[in-house]
Amino acid sequence: MTQSVFVAGVGMIPFTKPGASGSYIEMGSQATRQALADAGVDYKLVQQAYVGYVYGDSTCGQSALYEVGLSGIPVVNVNNNCSTGSSALFLARQAVESGMVDCALALGFEQMRPGALKSNWDDRPAAMGKGKAVMDELVSDVESMPGALRMFGGAGREHMQKYGTSMQTFAAIRAKASRHAANNPLAIFRKVVSTDDVMNDVQVWPGVMTRLMACPPTCGAAAALVVSETFAKKHGLRSDVRILAQAMTTDFPSSFEPASMIKMVGFDMAKAAAQQVYEKAGVGPQDIRVAELHDCFAHNELLTYEALGFCPEGGAEKFVADGDNTYGGQVVTNPSGGLLSKGHPLGATGLAQCFELTNQLRGTADKRQVEGVDLALQHNLGLGGACVVTLYGRA
Repeated sequence: MTQSVFVAGVGMIPFTKPGASGSYIEMGSQATRQALADAGVDYKLVQQAYVGYVYGDSTCGQSALYEVGLSGIPVVNVNNNCSTGSSALFLARQAVESGMVDCALALGFEQMRPGALKSNWDDRPAAMGKGKAVMDELVSDVESMPGALRMFGGAGREHMQKYGTSMQTFAAIRAKASRHAANNPLAIFRKVVSTDDVMNDVQVWPGVMTRLMACPPTCGAAAALVVSETFAKKHGLRSDVRILAQAMTTDFPSSFEPASMIKMVGFDMAKAAAQQVYEKAGVGPQDIRVAELHDCFAHNELLTYEALGFCPEGGAEKFVADGDNTYGGQVVTNPSGGLLSKGHPLGATGLAQCFELTNQLRGTADKRQVEGVDLALQHNLGLGGACVVTLYGRA
């Protein structure tokens, strides 16, 4: 026996540049209070909490939640790289769906530092060793670049070489993100840029990527409260947004052999997770009209169109050229502005996507609203690796 799972409340604070935010404790407690207020639930009714962050010491989750209340509940700290927020949601959803609890909180936050991502540990083997071996084979010509740029830029270059995709297509994706973010008061970047603006920006990988095609380091927090149908009825909570299906995948042998940067950055993880979700819900990619996907680089957004089945493999450039990734097209992708413009505080990203899609299904997304939305798809990727795909439906 499983229980239906509903998103009863969501919260999200404005995303900011490093140094401009409050502490992770302030951000996390604020997002939690917003989610509780949105649901109309007292913290004392929360039975479990899953808290995601990447850069922080053990039990930071408790430190943030202790500002909200000291109720003695289990608090589980979660770190799954950039898919951390949705991993926390995955665990909270599992707890409710299985009947273990009737009310669970998923919280994600990140207090980031400026500059490229880097490990805080140099006295032990680094994570992602299998991926590094692929990079050493396929992108050894750009060893001086930050790792994330090499990974996703390398995947983009492979797509360009394989399918003839132009750099301008990646620029068009970034320009689209800025147009969407202009209507999001919580986004870090709200300035609209054109495709030409993106192309004329500093080239961090000549012929492959400009600076604007990469998401910025960001601080922020977001939260979601998930409940069972019984709990919602008992406490008079809204139950208009339901988690219809959710899947988490990790890497397959095909992620690393034969060597491919596209596969190494999570293509097969995303494809498999999406297929699991479609099959469980009895829908297909043709049924999706709005999606929040993991555009840490414009290159990954393009790859993800194909992994999620929005277009055939090799068909993403036409998908972009036809305007099928924005309003009036097939699937409005990242109406929030995505990671590229909304920002990417690692632990918060998956829950910020949940915040956006919950509002889309409620019809409360204001100028970002996609008309006639009954289904909403979320894709959150963390290399090393984990990919979480979630399908929400209007109940």
